[in-house]
Amino acid sequence: MPHHHERRSLPHSASQMYSLVADVARYPEFLPWVSAIRIRKDDETEMLADMVVGFKSLRETFSSRVVKTPTSSIIVDYLDGPMKHLHNIWKFEDIASGGSIVDFTVDFSFRNRVFEALAGQFFDSALRKMTNAFIERADDLYGVGGSNSSSA
Repeated sequence: MPHHHERRSLPHSASQMYSLVADVARYPEFLPWVSAIRIRKDDETEMLADMVVGFKSLRETFSSRVVKTPTSSIIVDYLDGPMKHLHNIWKFEDIASGGSIVDFTVDFSFRNRVFEALAGQFFDSALRKMTNAFIERADDLYGVGGSNSSSA
């Protein structure tokens, strides 16, 4: 099962990064391979969402439950789709000198062995590309140097 963990120090506040990651409806605007989102439920602590992901002629829909702890964490668990398992955790922590630490962990497996083999080949580069897309989006929204006063 592919697993990835990344911990980054960013110039943006934990609140800003939380807001960015929690704004799932906007993922198609900046995340590679995400072509559509349908939010079925969204409140302060939980979201149910369907995400359409595609690459070339392949298109799949994933349903997930997103548990939100405002400004500190987001946990995503797979409900339905082509995977066997998906679990990812975002943690956000302010740094006293400014900015934040963002900790991201994901592991998943596909039901289809062909997808699993493809995922294994491209997993690290795809996750780096997606992580960088979040950082670039934060820079676009909050400025490259960050700012603790604005939010999404």
